[in-house]
Amino acid sequence: MDTIVAIATPIGRSGIGVIRLSGPDSLGVARVLTSDSAFAPEPRTAYLRQIYDRRASDAIDQTLITYFQGPHSFTGEDVIEISCHGSPILLRVVIDECLRIGARMADAGEFTLRSLANGRMDLTEAEAIRDLIDAQTTAAVRQAARQMRGEFSHQLQPIKGDLLDVIVVLESALEFVEDDLPEIQLANTKLRLETIKDTVAKIAATFRAGNLIREGIRVAIVGRPNVGKSSLFNALLGSERAIVTDIAGTTRDQIHEKFTIRNIPISLIDTAGLRETTDTVEMIGVERSRRTMVDADLVIAMVDVSEERSEEDLEILNHLEAAQQIVVLNKIDKLSPESVRGFREELKSMVSSGTHAFVELSAKTGAGLDALRDSIVEPFSPTEVNSDGFLVSDARHYDLLVRSRDEIDSSISLLEARASEEIVLVGLHNALRFLGEITGETTTEDMLTRIFSTFCIGK
Repeated sequence: MDTIVAIATPIGRSGIGVIRLSGPDSLGVARVLTSDSAFAPEPRTAYLRQIYDRRASDAIDQTLITYFQGPHSFTGEDVIEISCHGSPILLRVVIDECLRIGARMADAGEFTLRSLANGRMDLTEAEAIRDLIDAQTTAAVRQAARQMRGEFSHQLQPIKGDLLDVIVVLESALEFVEDDLPEIQLANTKLRLETIKDTVAKIAATFRAGNLIREGIRVAIVGRPNVGKSSLFNALLGSERAIVTDIAGTTRDQIHEKFTIRNIPISLIDTAGLRETTDTVEMIGVERSRRTMVDADLVIAMVDVSEERSEEDLEILNHLEAAQQIVVLNKIDKLSPESVRGFREELKSMVSSGTHAFVELSAKTGAGLDALRDSIVEPFSPTEVNSDGFLVSDARHYDLLVRSRDEIDSSISLLEARASEEIVLVGLHNALRFLGEITGETTTEDMLTRIFSTFCIGK
């Protein structure tokens, strides 16, 4: 293994910037940087040292250097962490000096990949590091932290052990028993496989809630110009993010922002008003709005109750799937409650489906905002989102769990049909391999490359 180097802190100015080295020559690079060939730091102890640019024969910075001796380090190799002042230019100078000394720039996720290769963690724990860094809510942080501590791996270990026990029984029967398995042993084997299948299915069933915590909901606000889309966008965010005027067509392109409701990340999109127009720029914005309506998980279709009902409103409402749509009746502060109810009932009778959710609010005063927030997450919010249990949040893990469950189910059917043990074992070996791919025991190099390419360079 060669020695790699990268900045471990985010890009930008900060009080401190950390540079990480990992590999057999990490300590040697530190000795050259400090111009001290006798530098022999105690592991896990910080040392105040000047580091130098050899070309200029001048000090670069006064730093704290910490040595982590392999195998008791993050990567399992010798690791040096240099805490510099957080100037991006300064950090780049230090990196360049490390490269001149002989280190190589780390690839994305290479530090964590080396940790995996050296047995310091399994693949699910490695992926949890990425998820923890990318977490958008406290619930996502908790789930990633649990996975990083190995909770998912600990759940899978007894499942793989039980499956292997069944495989051993069937392999033994294949090798040493000329006749079919006795009925009692066959029934016991089927029961054990049913239990394993149900356990795998139960873990896989947590994916809906786990993925919701990780990925969130994509919500688009649509409607005619001047119905209050940008005002609602700002009200939900709690800040003046979008420009609000009385001029139709003010919003000509999409505006994206993120916030959370009940620990669920919401990606909110304010779109251009839907109308026929000859303005080229606005036409592009309208077309993008229509595409966004199709791609969104949920569409908030806004209607202005202070104006006459419009055919354009009906066209928008009737072109959306009921399950994807919340109809917001905005500007209720301008009408009496009786008038608002009358408008609502008339509109409900005119849309093609009566299952749309209707919410009355005033984006100006904030009345009805809490009801809208509840309506946004209600179709997606499983009770498990805020539970204390571990949730599967990665689509890769979910896919492998489902494939493993299906292979076990197929093997059970073959057992019931009294197929030969050799045929039954094919599905069970596949199931064991799929479970092993989750933790990285049987994962291919191409798969590892795809996974770690999603990491940041310093990890």
